[in-house]
Amino acid sequence: MNLWQLFQKLKPFVRPYRLLVIATLILTLIGSLTAQVNALTLQYAVDSINRLVEAGQGLAEGWQILITISAILLGKEIINAFVQFGQKFYGEKLRIFVSQDLAQGIIEKFLTYRLAFFNQDNNQAGKLQTRIDRGIGSLTRLVQIFFIDILPLFTSAIIALGLMYWANFYVGLVASAIVPIYFWLTYKQAQKLGSWRRNLRDGRERKSQGILSIINSITVIKSFNRENIESDKQLKLQKELTDNQMHTRQTSFLFDGLKTFIEQIGIVLIIILTAYFVLDGQMSIGMIMYHVLLFNNVSAPIRSLHRIYDEVNDAMIYSESFFQILEADDEIEASGAQKPAIRGQFNLSGVEFYYPNGHHALKNIEMCIQPNKITALVGLSGAGKSTLISLLDKFYEPQQGSIQLDGVDLKDIDTQYLRDHIGLVLQKNHIFQGSIFDNIRYGKTDATQEEVIQAAQKASIHEQILQLPQGYDSDALMLSGGQQQRIALARMFLKNPPIIFLDEPTASLDAIATEQIKQSLDEIKQGRTVVIISHSLSQIIDADYTYVMKEGAIAEHGEHDTLYHQDGVYKEIFDAMAKSLNIEKIARTFEDDAEEETHS
Repeated sequence: MNLWQLFQKLKPFVRPYRLLVIATLILTLIGSLTAQVNALTLQYAVDSINRLVEAGQGLAEGWQILITISAILLGKEIINAFVQFGQKFYGEKLRIFVSQDLAQGIIEKFLTYRLAFFNQDNNQAGKLQTRIDRGIGSLTRLVQIFFIDILPLFTSAIIALGLMYWANFYVGLVASAIVPIYFWLTYKQAQKLGSWRRNLRDGRERKSQGILSIINSITVIKSFNRENIESDKQLKLQKELTDNQMHTRQTSFLFDGLKTFIEQIGIVLIIILTAYFVLDGQMSIGMIMYHVLLFNNVSAPIRSLHRIYDEVNDAMIYSESFFQILEADDEIEASGAQKPAIRGQFNLSGVEFYYPNGHHALKNIEMCIQPNKITALVGLSGAGKSTLISLLDKFYEPQQGSIQLDGVDLKDIDTQYLRDHIGLVLQKNHIFQGSIFDNIRYGKTDATQEEVIQAAQKASIHEQILQLPQGYDSDALMLSGGQQQRIALARMFLKNPPIIFLDEPTASLDAIATEQIKQSLDEIKQGRTVVIISHSLSQIIDADYTYVMKEGAIAEHGEHDTLYHQDGVYKEIFDAMAKSLNIEKIARTFEDDAEEETHS
């Protein structure tokens, strides 16, 4: 991406504030004109005083010159104070507003992306955060650089160069000749630094992701005493980052020295050439100061150019990453227009699905999920059960085959409408920062307090909430894992959808809570389409129909009794579940208890 392309991408974010831009441009023009006043005033002062001295006149005759100079320079400084304040204020205001729109724009955009986007190796949480934060910072800094640094400096330089040409063509030509040499050196510097800066960006992203990973895994790290290993990993990343920084700085210092040398050569040539014309009688002595000060205005952007160019290059590198996230159109959720009446019958035909890393998760899935029935998905870990639910909830789309809901292709159904009719409870559910009340009401944002309490009661969490010091206003993040799972179930009860997906909904609960939740789930399951993944024997037996999955494919399907007597994968899994629960010993316990009651 070049600078012009970057400005084209920024244009939609700047356009709403065009009045601020116009005001800044007007102030820039005024400031650029006042910047030449010193050169004109000094030339006038030197020539006027020189004439008085040559005429043998002194201070008495020179008072008028001093008063005139003082009035002009003081007036110029007063105007400059207002102009600079306006430039900085409007420029900063523009930067803040653009920053706000960029931040909100990218949040709104990537909230529409599929889960596949976030599962890509290059889009891990730490990397995305670094790219977004630095991208917004770089882009808004670019706006500030343009309106506060570049625009005033270069407008002033162009006017100063024009005045030099107006006074003497050859002096203007010498000044002009220095500029392209300097720009060429800056361009070569940018080329040399480009790859190093990208490496620097990647290193920062890996470092950020590494720190985030340590924070998220700190319990495991400490439990295995692996602090030294994690420290060494971060040291290696930091050394790579340091090497890149050193190469970047070394190249920058080399080119900066060359550019400073070229600039000083220009000043020397201007002084020599102007002095020659003065001695030759073609210019007054005041023109020496006049041209030196004007060339100072021309070289001011040159002196700042390396700093500005460094910041612009940083901005462009992080802006590329920012706009890659913002413009990932192939990942955008394609929201269809259809909003059919939902009965809850899913038909899957020839469904194939690959994760971004190439893992073949689902293979030729043929399935019919009947409405108002409970369908169980059974299989070992990694069989593809959760992936299948993710496809049914339209988090992903299959690479081959089709998924239909009530005869309509899932990709043609409006996504928001679809998810309004689906309740999803996962094995591990996210709890948001905030109160328990707000977390439960996330399932229905306009729910009343009575509705929230009823949902909590169905999820068997109401009594525990009342025991907390602040009740429903308590921080939800302070709850235990099992309590948080019940909050997620309460959300689903509150939403009350016609389709329910349950992925190990009672995995984090104790036996008593599991039985309580099972009773609540049994109540809400009635008259709904339910798809459940569970390692609970009772929940599998309760299913109307079961699909057994193995290595991403459907191995068997049918009703419980039929499947069990096929002596296949289902029986193997079911027997393993029973053995893990030690069913035989539990049964003997019940039998012994029954016998004791009989004898008594």
